[in-house]
Amino acid sequence: MATITNTQVIVKQQLSEEKEEIDYSKRGQWLRAAVLGATDGLVSIASLMMGVGAVKKDVKAMILSGFAGLVAGACSMAIGEFVSVYSQLDIEVAQMKRDRRTQAMTGNENCEIEREKLPSPVQAAVASALAFMLGAVVPLLAATFVGDYMLRVEVVVVAVTLSLVVFGWVGALMGGTPVFKSCARVLIGGWMAMSITYGFTKLIGSTGI
Repeated sequence: MATITNTQVIVKQQLSEEKEEIDYSKRGQWLRAAVLGATDGLVSIASLMMGVGAVKKDVKAMILSGFAGLVAGACSMAIGEFVSVYSQLDIEVAQMKRDRRTQAMTGNENCEIEREKLPSPVQAAVASALAFMLGAVVPLLAATFVGDYMLRVEVVVVAVTLSLVVFGWVGALMGGTPVFKSCARVLIGGWMAMSITYGFTKLIGSTGI
C-alpha cells in the first residue's frame, strides 16, 4: 500500500509540474508580432535617419524624416497585420464550420470556447503599431538633443545597438530560446541595415543626383 501511495504522489507531482510548465508555442503569435514590430520600428527609422544624415547633416532633416517614417511605418504595420490576421481568422472560421459539420458538434459552450481561441485583427493591428512606435522612438530621442553631427550619429548607433540587444534578450526570454543567438541575429541584422542604407545614400549623394 505504501508503494502504491508513493507512486500516486509522484505521478501527481509530475502532472502538476507539467501544468506549471510554460507553453512557449502559445506565445509565438503575439510574441512574433511584438518583437517584429519593435525591431522593425527601431531598425527602419534608425536606417532612414542615418541615410538622410549621410547627405544632409541638419538635425531637423533627420528628425523630420524619422518622424515621417514613424507615422508611415506604424500605419503600414497596423494595416498589414490587420489584413494578415483577418485572413487567418477567415480560414479558422471556415475550418471550424467544416469541423462542426463533419463531427456533428453542437452546444453553445463549445462554440464559446472556440470563439475565445480565434485571433483578433484589431488587437493585432493596434499591438503591431504600438510596438513599431516604441522601437521608432529610440533613434528619434537619441538624435533630438545632439547638435554635433558626428556625435549625433554615434549616439544613434549606440542607442540602437543597446535597444537591439534588449529586444533580442526579451524575445529570447519570452520565447524560451538561446539568448546569445537571439541577440546576435537582431544585432547583426540592425547593423547591416544601417550600414547599407548609410553607404548607398552617401554614394548616391556624392554623385550629385
